[in-house]
Amino acid sequence: MSKIEMTTPLVEMDGDEMTRILWKMIKDELLIPYIDLKTEYYDLGLEHRNATNDQVTFDAAEATKKYGVAVKCATITPNAARMDEYDLKEMWKSPNGTIRAILDGTVFRTPITVKGIEPTVRTWKKPITIARHAYGDVYKGVEIKVPGAGKAELVYTAEDGTQIKELIHEFDGAGILQGMHNTEKSIRSFAKSCFTYALDTKQDLWFATKDTISKKYDHTFKDIFQEIYDAEYKDQFEAAGIEYFYTLIDDAVARVMKSEGGYIWACKNYDGDVMSDMVSSAFGSLAMMTSVLVSPDGYYEYEAAHGTVQRHYYKHLKGEETSTNSVATIFAWTGALRKRGEMDSNEALARFADKLEKATIDTIEEGTMTKDLALITTLENVNVVNSQNFIKAIAEKLS
Repeated sequence: MSKIEMTTPLVEMDGDEMTRILWKMIKDELLIPYIDLKTEYYDLGLEHRNATNDQVTFDAAEATKKYGVAVKCATITPNAARMDEYDLKEMWKSPNGTIRAILDGTVFRTPITVKGIEPTVRTWKKPITIARHAYGDVYKGVEIKVPGAGKAELVYTAEDGTQIKELIHEFDGAGILQGMHNTEKSIRSFAKSCFTYALDTKQDLWFATKDTISKKYDHTFKDIFQEIYDAEYKDQFEAAGIEYFYTLIDDAVARVMKSEGGYIWACKNYDGDVMSDMVSSAFGSLAMMTSVLVSPDGYYEYEAAHGTVQRHYYKHLKGEETSTNSVATIFAWTGALRKRGEMDSNEALARFADKLEKATIDTIEEGTMTKDLALITTLENVNVVNSQNFIKAIAEKLS
């Protein structure tokens, strides 16, 4: 059987621990037998990031700008324990954070739905995509532990030396302070990515903040979204038959819980962090959640929404059997291959991505699955398999 040709390579970012093991299995069993796979390879495993002083992460992000589409394996963001475990030169930053900053992208996370893995929210019938603004706010916050009585002020000093001051609080004892920021440039990029992705996927777009309380900070988000929608996207949304809808964050949560799904929910950074985990858990499993970073400049980076599955990796190193769910990692590959096919007008490549996703879902719906899904499925008499045999079962279905 002749393999599907690729004209433009994907940027391939390898990763860490158990997901790195699955990465190779997926390529060997599900991709290379069918595709003349062309990738520009970057090893983002923690050991190589350390060896290159993290330069490899920057190089991978720049390559994504060059080629337009990347697929990324889960990676370790080191903490103090990892510093000792890997004998690191320093505590390297999150690769995802570095790549997001360089590509100026928004992260869209969508649950993968299959029969037998039912949402805990009974009204949900369709996936809910969370669009998280992955810049600023509390994640770039500056904090002070206030030792005692005193005055706290918020001060902005312009380049010409003029100042704007606001009293935060008159402390009569110990307390805490936090300062956070965002930029109009980043908010505009977020808004455009959300509107573009809604048009790409033909889904309604919801956006929510707390502008009634945060009359300058959150209200700026609201105003920028509305301004860009009215000026650049309103006519396109109406032509596509989709809607842009703004409401308060607490009202949005109430509406989401009673909705049937099938839309994109755009969230500020912290809201998106929390709500993406809530949505993924309520739909079944974080291992059944796709993630794509979309840049307003037309760059796409696909990955699984979960981590490196450290506990399973340690079992694997001991020679013990694991039953690790590889679905989200498979869908990272299919998402990247489909987008590459769309951008290159390579219909065969896009069709293969669809076929591999169907084979994966059919395998689960017919009762073969990893242990995590077996614990929550409503299907009876399921066949629980190990990590490798799950991928082999998909390969058999694919062939």
